Amino acid sequence: MNITSPISAQVIEKLTAGTSVLISGVIYTVRDVAHYRFIQALDKGAKLPFELEGQTIYYMGPSPAPPGKVIGAAGPTTSRRMDAYTPRLLAAGVKAMIGKGSRSAEVKEAIKKYKAVYLAAAGGAGALLASAIKEAEVIAYEELGPEAVMRLTVENFPAVVANDIHGGDLFERGRAEYKKD
Repeated sequence: MNITSPISAQVIEKLTAGTSVLISGVIYTVRDVAHYRFIQALDKGAKLPFELEGQTIYYMGPSPAPPGKVIGAAGPTTSRRMDAYTPRLLAAGVKAMIGKGSRSAEVKEAIKKYKAVYLAAAGGAGALLASAIKEAEVIAYEELGPEAVMRLTVENFPAVVANDIHGGDLFERGRAEYKKD
């Protein structure tokens, strides 16, 4: 299914765990330290580097761009490290997250409550994923190096719906399919 980021509420309603998607549009990279700074800013009522409402966050571990490329390898990082911050960011308007690995029960409940979606990207496929990134610009916290906040323009970025607003969980479903009795 082709989707555009920011992802509309109507599209999020239709996304179910296990659905493959190709994302085009704008997404933002926000990792551990940046999440902490976002929460601090929200607590103080301060302005964030971008408007959270409706946005897609990618938990990405980038490598430097080689000559002629906009970015180096751009694979997902483990999402659970952001779980402590995620419900607050969903409450502030974030509608989609991209990363790897399963999420906590609290995040899955927040996904349902705030009508968001968690998308899984293939770990170990950073070079392939980078080919879907057409523009990359650091927009905040440049001093954080690879954890700086970036604005990415993507075209046909591949992911799969892991957690949906209906309570679907691709990771739980996968474990159940292969569980030995």
